[in-house]
Amino acid sequence: MIDQETRWREFGAIVARLTRGEDITREEACECWRQVCEEEQSDLQQGAFIGALKSKPETPEEVAGTFEALYEHDTLKVTVNTPKPLIDNCGTGADTLKTFNISTGAAIVAAALGLYVVRHAARAISSNCGAIDVVEALGVNVESAPELPKKSIENAGICAWNAFLPTVHPKTLARVLSQIRFGSAINLVGPLLNPTKPTFKVMGVPSPAFIDIEVKTLRELGFERAFVMHGLDDSSDKGMDEISLLGPTEVAELDASGNIETYTITPEDFGLSRTTYDQIASTRDVQHDAIALLRVLLGLDEGPRRDIVCMNAAPLMYVTGDAENLQDGFNMAREALADGRAYAKLKDWVVWQNETPDVGIPVLEQMTALAKA
Repeated sequence: MIDQETRWREFGAIVARLTRGEDITREEACECWRQVCEEEQSDLQQGAFIGALKSKPETPEEVAGTFEALYEHDTLKVTVNTPKPLIDNCGTGADTLKTFNISTGAAIVAAALGLYVVRHAARAISSNCGAIDVVEALGVNVESAPELPKKSIENAGICAWNAFLPTVHPKTLARVLSQIRFGSAINLVGPLLNPTKPTFKVMGVPSPAFIDIEVKTLRELGFERAFVMHGLDDSSDKGMDEISLLGPTEVAELDASGNIETYTITPEDFGLSRTTYDQIASTRDVQHDAIALLRVLLGLDEGPRRDIVCMNAAPLMYVTGDAENLQDGFNMAREALADGRAYAKLKDWVVWQNETPDVGIPVLEQMTALAKA
């Protein structure tokens, strides 16, 4: 049996290799992250490893090894019974443009169009209002798992796993993310650590540099199809982990044969004019951001917020094959908002991801009244 000092030295030797810019194998990355999960290394050693891996930066094989360790040693596994495959559209966060919660709106719209959307998200760290904070403000119970999310995906076609719950990730994810303020391998794999392990993935990343590594990681992990993007802002050097209405968006698409295609899309491709950041920015207040999203879902906001939600619902419909192309998915999303299906789906979600409907529905009704005021 290896003693602690030997284990620390071997781990430290890998950190030294990383600081020299050397890559490590998928198996070595997995073992190092296993030791992080089990806290077999000191906090200083763990931090040095995460920082060194980031600075190199990470390869797809290293990120895949990170995923394997965190999924095996720090992720609840849940089997659900749904008639269609699952999809998730949570991104990495850590982007430089902080918007209202676009991805949640896109998920609700996609669920309204018949997809089974399993969200794996967190409370705010790098953003002002995290996805979990916003759906909680709308009446969804995000503090109980696994029973409620499982019930919700099976009955409402949408659910949210709170990544910071100890019942979901008992050892590592919340511990590490709560203590560092830089993007790392854990940001790259965090959105993939979904207890229900979806087949399809739509994922935003914090900079263009992460697109290639993330899409290759998704291929390494066996996703059937995936869509990875980073949106740009014409008026600044900042970007978002969404399809952008402020400028072009760089995309890497993984198809069912394992091929990767890269391309750029623009607002004009959807027949839209570019807007300004202030039109889609976060208010830095959870309730206000939740109301802004609710106004979109109610069909009361037909401006840039509606448009960017539809733009980001489009790839969900496209990668699952429910839309022929992004424009088709965009048009389907607009229809779901206009005819009330999106708001009805949110109401279904609140009903099913609660112990009883009378817990969450009054919260949603109160927020709806504020949105209509």
